[in-house]
Amino acid sequence: MTRIILCLTVLAAASLAGCASTTPVAGGPTVPTGKCNAEGARWAIGSAVNDDVVNRILQGTGSRDARVLRPGQMATMDFREDRVNVDVNDRGAITGIRCG
Repeated sequence: MTRIILCLTVLAAASLAGCASTTPVAGGPTVPTGKCNAEGARWAIGSAVNDDVVNRILQGTGSRDARVLRPGQMATMDFREDRVNVDVNDRGAITGIRCG
């Protein structure tokens, strides 16, 4: 009987641990707010697109998702406030940064 109670107690504690909130550590990685602000990535216009640049754009805009759009590429027209669109020309240079 004691063993069952102990197992149930451990199971309940483990289940509740997932609900606990944590406080962000100062100086730790920036957590995306989810709302895009394209002004934070205007520096990237003219740069060659690559994974590092796209990751920096995500950080700078606060977006959760990035979409690189090449000339003629089909894309959905839905607006998502947590997404940044990176427009690229035929040579792979970034020509625009916009939210959506």
